[in-house]
Amino acid sequence: MRGETPVTTHTPSELRALSEAHSARNYHPLPVVIASADGAWVTDVDGRRYVDMLAAYSALNFGHRHPRLAAAARRQLDHVTLVSRAFDHDQFGPFCSELAELAGMDMVLPMNTGAEAVETAIKTARKWGYEVKGVPDGEAVIVVFEGNFHGRTTTIVSFSTDPDARGSYGPYTPGFRVVPYGDADALAAAMDERVVGVLIEPVQGEAGVVVPPPGYLARVRELCTDAGALMIADEIQSGLGRTGTTFACEHDSVVPDMYVLGKALGGGIVPLSAVVSSREVLGVFQPGQHGSTFGGNPLACAVGREVISLLATGEYQERSAKLGTHMHHRLGELPSGVVREVRGRGLWAGVEFVSLDGRQACERLAARGVLVKDTHGTTIRLAPPLMISEGDLDWALDRIEEAIA
Repeated sequence: MRGETPVTTHTPSELRALSEAHSARNYHPLPVVIASADGAWVTDVDGRRYVDMLAAYSALNFGHRHPRLAAAARRQLDHVTLVSRAFDHDQFGPFCSELAELAGMDMVLPMNTGAEAVETAIKTARKWGYEVKGVPDGEAVIVVFEGNFHGRTTTIVSFSTDPDARGSYGPYTPGFRVVPYGDADALAAAMDERVVGVLIEPVQGEAGVVVPPPGYLARVRELCTDAGALMIADEIQSGLGRTGTTFACEHDSVVPDMYVLGKALGGGIVPLSAVVSSREVLGVFQPGQHGSTFGGNPLACAVGREVISLLATGEYQERSAKLGTHMHHRLGELPSGVVREVRGRGLWAGVEFVSLDGRQACERLAARGVLVKDTHGTTIRLAPPLMISEGDLDWALDRIEEAIA
């Protein structure tokens, strides 16, 4: 491994105690305290190594401390890290141009977190609906889906169907219509002249890596076109190589009106997100109508440009497709008496158990040197870095077989 584990004066139990005593309990982490990382592996404060099969929910598509991404960050640290959008900087224009080209779009609106990008997409769709489509002021509707996860802001949790994400945060923001995911007839019935956008995850991540039925995304595209509404693809987790293509929409030969990107766009180094769309759509903004102090900062843009360069070769998309096929084949051989279903695309899988508790499965795997995350009770999610070797992937899959035996 490159570098050395930073010296700490605290034991793992002391570090966990500090977290529990002084941080809000909005997460329930596994009892692992990571001190260093390299590629697909992380090392805890005791020096024990683990294969990272979560990759920070796809934020680490290129692994921990990828040499080119770390070098881009170091170079930029020696020049300028922040100017705010009150001024321009030499990384901003090239970043926007290169990301627009990667997505086949015209314009980019950079933000920081995925939730900020979703909020930006919502504001964009509403503003476009009023100023371009002609929806009466205050009447715009955005259609969303059961099982969605787009972030945790007040507006976003207003249309969540997860009680943990939504409970006790009302009053809730109006203007959203929720329909079942994968049900084209239900979506068709929800479309009317007030609908300005349909916000959809091409693969639902937090719900357990749920892939829609064949042809469904194409039908969503068709319904949006017929209704004069924007198809908004939240590719924060599914995009940038995770499913074996640059964007998950490509599996259905679908081009949305708007991409919402984040996580892997920052290379696992800095928060970086963006809305990418046409000039007609993002052109609705005028100075002062939306913004972010850190959005599109020089450091983030420099790292983002290197991410785009890595994706431009197609290497990581090909690795995800090839290794993903291998991973799904192996997961498909797990005993049916224990595993109810394996879902996913590329290097992304949801393994749903018949009765095994997901948290218990994660603890068993951590004890064997593999880090994954549970969701919705009996499901675990696997999303290894796209640069993982086949040998390391097989080692982790061997441990999964052992843990659920």
